Amino acid sequence: MCSLTALRVGSGGTLGVMLRYLTAGESHGQALVVVMEGLPAGLPITVEQIQVEMGRRRLGYGRGPRQRFEADELTLIGGVRHGRTLGSPIAIEIKNSEWFRSDKWHEEMSPAPGATKTPLTQVRPGHADLAGMQKYGFTDARDVLERASARETAARVAAGAVAKALLSHIGVEIMSHVIQMGAARVPAGAPRPTPDQLDRVDENQVRCFDLEASEAMIGEIKAAAKDGDSLGGVVEVLGFGVPVGLGSHVHWDRKLDALLAQAIMSIQAVKGVEIGDGFEVAGRRGSVAHDPISWDADAGEYRRGSTLAGGTEGGISNGELLVVRAAMKPLATLNVPTLETVDTVTKESTVSFKERTDVTAVPAMGVVAETMVALVLATEAQRKFGGDSLDEFVRNAEAFAATLP
Repeated sequence: MCSLTALRVGSGGTLGVMLRYLTAGESHGQALVVVMEGLPAGLPITVEQIQVEMGRRRLGYGRGPRQRFEADELTLIGGVRHGRTLGSPIAIEIKNSEWFRSDKWHEEMSPAPGATKTPLTQVRPGHADLAGMQKYGFTDARDVLERASARETAARVAAGAVAKALLSHIGVEIMSHVIQMGAARVPAGAPRPTPDQLDRVDENQVRCFDLEASEAMIGEIKAAAKDGDSLGGVVEVLGFGVPVGLGSHVHWDRKLDALLAQAIMSIQAVKGVEIGDGFEVAGRRGSVAHDPISWDADAGEYRRGSTLAGGTEGGISNGELLVVRAAMKPLATLNVPTLETVDTVTKESTVSFKERTDVTAVPAMGVVAETMVALVLATEAQRKFGGDSLDEFVRNAEAFAATLP
């Protein structure tokens, strides 16, 4: 099974796609592959750049043992020559180091005809196991979980690294930080990190910018780990330098906030999305629920006095800080299985099976959420500014900016 993301020019179809990507591969298979189409020629990109982002995805206190030995060995298969994109599709392969280190998974995940000796039938509540088995007619949950696994996000992060590289040429920077872990959360109104403080965020054990909240989060993780349980949380993605005019009000599937919500919700275990202070302002009166607009004569631009709308109005970016939050549920796989379920063969009550798992993956999810925001913004920037080459893309963006306000 593959994952195709095609972001459209207008309603009803995929003609005129500006940027799309396709991922393939399973969690314990030989490799993951991602193919990107629609990037301009001349974009500098290297394996080392992509590996930096891949390494960030493995960060976070509470990760399982796989992160300690999993190495993302990347190969740029096509679309790049001498460190620059050619304008043709880019193909990136991410080898599964575990596959090549031992033969543990060679028979179980072999593409050759055969059958498993150990089918998984004690399906996990909250996971794709049972629904996927019913939908596709499988009798072994591994046929579902291998693709449903968050390991697939490694391929997305590789694509996101390329999208971030493109956006950097028009002054856009994207980062994330954890604002809640279990019951521990960053206080309302606490300072947000800026791009020059990304290293400080990544160096924190839970990728939290607030040190006091970080300590409380670590305490939550330790307590859950002791009980063999898992934790969810919330991350905040911040987009700096996002230009005015990405997205549109004219079609439901062109609205930037709608595209961002769908992209974030596609991340494994994410169950909620918030743009700006969407949930909080729902309880306010209209007189205090919107960002006041002013004119900055020195800068020659309109400004908003707050970020309640999260940098979008009417489905269009307004040039202010983009704020997107993602809520991740506690992982469905527990180190001490206690979730009540049914064996799909015997129909007897039991507890769900255990796969190698994390106590929490919230810090890593933040990096994946950055990826999804970057892919949406890169697509919309390509749609807005266009260009077959990077120089043309940048020139078009600068020309548009010169026409404002």
